Amino acid sequence: MDIKPGVLLGKINAPDDLKKLDRVQLHQICDELRQYIIDVVSVYGGHFAASLGVVELSVALHYVYNTPYDQLIWDVGHQAYGHKILTGRRDNFITNRKYKGLSGFPKRSESEYDTFGVGHSSTSISAALGMAMAAKYKGENRKSIAVIGDGSMTAGMAFEAMNHAGVAESDVLIILNDNCMSIDPNVGALKEYLTDITTSHTYNKMRDEIWNILGKLPAGKNFSRDIASKMEAGLKGMVSKSSNLFESLKIRYFGPIDGHNITKLVDTLKDMRDIPGPKLLHIITVKGKGYALAEKDQTKWHAPGLFDKVTGEIYKKHSDIPQPPKYQDVFGHTIIELAKQNASIMGVTPAMPSGSSLKFIMGKMPDRAFDVGICEQHAATLSAGLATQGMRVYCNIYSSFMQRAYDQVVHDIAIQKLPVVLCLDRAGLVGEDGPTHHGCYDIPYFRCIPNLIISAPMNEQELRNLMYTAQLPSTQMPFVIRYPRGEGVMPNWRTPFEPITIGKGRKLKDGKELAILSIGHPGNFVQAAIRQLRTEGIDPAHYDLRFVKPIDEDLLHEVFQRYNKIITVEDGAITGGFGSAVLEFMADNQYNAIVVRLGIPDRLVEHGTLKELHKECGYDADGIAIAARNLLQERVAVSIMQ
Repeated sequence: MDIKPGVLLGKINAPDDLKKLDRVQLHQICDELRQYIIDVVSVYGGHFAASLGVVELSVALHYVYNTPYDQLIWDVGHQAYGHKILTGRRDNFITNRKYKGLSGFPKRSESEYDTFGVGHSSTSISAALGMAMAAKYKGENRKSIAVIGDGSMTAGMAFEAMNHAGVAESDVLIILNDNCMSIDPNVGALKEYLTDITTSHTYNKMRDEIWNILGKLPAGKNFSRDIASKMEAGLKGMVSKSSNLFESLKIRYFGPIDGHNITKLVDTLKDMRDIPGPKLLHIITVKGKGYALAEKDQTKWHAPGLFDKVTGEIYKKHSDIPQPPKYQDVFGHTIIELAKQNASIMGVTPAMPSGSSLKFIMGKMPDRAFDVGICEQHAATLSAGLATQGMRVYCNIYSSFMQRAYDQVVHDIAIQKLPVVLCLDRAGLVGEDGPTHHGCYDIPYFRCIPNLIISAPMNEQELRNLMYTAQLPSTQMPFVIRYPRGEGVMPNWRTPFEPITIGKGRKLKDGKELAILSIGHPGNFVQAAIRQLRTEGIDPAHYDLRFVKPIDEDLLHEVFQRYNKIITVEDGAITGGFGSAVLEFMADNQYNAIVVRLGIPDRLVEHGTLKELHKECGYDADGIAIAARNLLQERVAVSIMQ
């Protein structure tokens, strides 16, 4: 489909072109940019509401600042579509998040305007401060700007960076994009604090009047600013008892201002550009601005998939045949079943109640499940604290985000042997979000920690049974359950609970000459590969190990005593992963076999559909079949000759 940009936007190939526009044309360019995002995302997919909310900010920043010399960092990057379109990637934007196309996030190797690669929250202030400190050291007059949302601001890393920025005496601007949302609505005391500022009509009215009066005074510019700063500080104390958080960190606070008023934004940013030192500009925006349905239901329209931009219909797959559920929904409904049986069960998630489907129990049992905001470290240790008091906590964190809570898992959960259930959603390759979100590393980084049980279900029934097993009184160890993004394989998945013996796998199929060992959902790829191979006279055995730790040594003894050609398959990094555990067992027990490991290779895997990425990495059904044929190549060749 040919999507044309507006008249002005079609002429913008770089920020220098944007700077040639008259100020009165900025309103039109914002309208055209917003419409272009709607047109492209409705047809090709991607994150949606976040970028609509910062259209005016994107235009104003590139209009005022000398990018890329001035360093602009977008926290997380969900909101950076407008930035990408304005910086030379407009005509290629239809490839956004597509295989071999543009990344869905800012990426340093993609453009000089992407000054810092992002994807996880709350990194922007630290990065911008580092850039500002380097500029100061080198004597460069370049500016560093971090754009961070109120959701990302809840993370401890943002506060650590601001704590340093206040004393580093470096020229850094923090733009707080406040829309009361991350993916789900924000929670916590910081949200209430920002609401207090933004709703203080007395403060906002008086502040504006002071600035208007000072603008008419004949005094010098610096003198006026100095007076304004002192008057504003006193004013804040008068009208709001809690509005000194940022200034207590020695960061000058300005705002709040309307983030959709392009003229006001441009004027304010020009003033901010000339003010030295650390400062924060608080802007108020609406996530999904300009598309009514997205404004109304911001969580639903965060990344809606393909949709009809006129009617708002989000296209779904329709089938008369019952479809398997998403693993996340199996988790969400199963924890409710378990919580009804076990009063000690609770759920915890760091800002992902919808993505993890913990929202279901939060709706039915609000005192049993908690969204703690973007605070993975806190989520892990909070779960540990609850566990010391007899609670059985299912702490649901995406695999790639669990990396942020690694120390807490080691120090607060594993060392103390607390029976926290760590549910790693989106484990393995995740598709279009790419390398910042792939859950590649959890098996290697957890496998080396004592006291952890590490498991992966092959299907929905296995996920339910692992969740059931994890909360049994006999299970008194930290219990990891990793499962992938997307759908399972069982339309009729609500099966009765059955306990699984910890550390015990299962033989799914006997075979000849070759054994294939799998962990987790890729076991289904193995079954598809075996169906292919049997038509060629190749008949592999198939073992589903279920557990990486403790690994089923009895089953492995059987495998190595019967087979000298073995393939391991996992949806995780092969370096230090499940296949490595099998090799370690082989070495420790002096077995001798040819072992081929299939999984995520030791390189960054870019974005694309799951099907495309599984194929690229060679552990889809076709890749497994090819590996089996190659292992048995000599026998197959002899058979063909006969």
